[in-house]
Amino acid sequence: MPENITPYKNSTLSKKEQIAQMFDTISENYDRLNRVISFGIDIKWRKKVLQIVTQSNPKTILDIATGTGDLAILMAQTKAPKIIGLDISAGMLEVGRKKIQYKNLSNTIEMVLADSEEMPFEDSYFDAITVAFGVRNFENLEKGLAEILRVLKPNGVFVILETSVPDKNPYKQGYTFYSKNILPIIGKLFSKDNVAYGYLSESAAAFPYGEALNNILREIGFIEVKAMPQTFGVATIYSATKK
Repeated sequence: MPENITPYKNSTLSKKEQIAQMFDTISENYDRLNRVISFGIDIKWRKKVLQIVTQSNPKTILDIATGTGDLAILMAQTKAPKIIGLDISAGMLEVGRKKIQYKNLSNTIEMVLADSEEMPFEDSYFDAITVAFGVRNFENLEKGLAEILRVLKPNGVFVILETSVPDKNPYKQGYTFYSKNILPIIGKLFSKDNVAYGYLSESAAAFPYGEALNNILREIGFIEVKAMPQTFGVATIYSATKK
């Protein structure tokens, strides 16, 4: 099991409660800050997730840890009639609902406040499930992945977009310097929460990636597991399916 890193070291709250509190606090600036931190490259990564999901011609899509709904909104391009964005942060969801309403997608996308480790959906319900930069925030990674497997239809597609660490220098050295020194400073400048982006940096560095995460997915029961590093390995897209 990955190291359980939490945002607020001295808090008595559970990790998921801390995560909800943290994202509620930074929700108003989250989208703008994301673009700055990733230099906008995260948009390209999300479009690759869209390409993978579109190939399966899904009718029902679940976007877990949807945040302000960027990926759920992008998934509307699949023409799926039912898309659900799920998150534990009410603040992030509220920002997302405004974006969805602005884009006239309220009839297609529903934003749901719920715990990804105990989802209110029937077994084998979704044709496609996505998680962008969210699995490392699960309190119990294995439990969260098992719950995803439960609600995914057989032969359905599961796609993760998550940060990873480049294996080769100088990219590895550059990533380490940026994540430890630059990212927290940017976060403090733009965010009301001084620890939030320090946590995001720390959790990204400690989270299993590549073959390590592939093996966890296989242990849970996913098949056809594949890892596709992006931009020198600073992020990785994972795809899998269910028997």
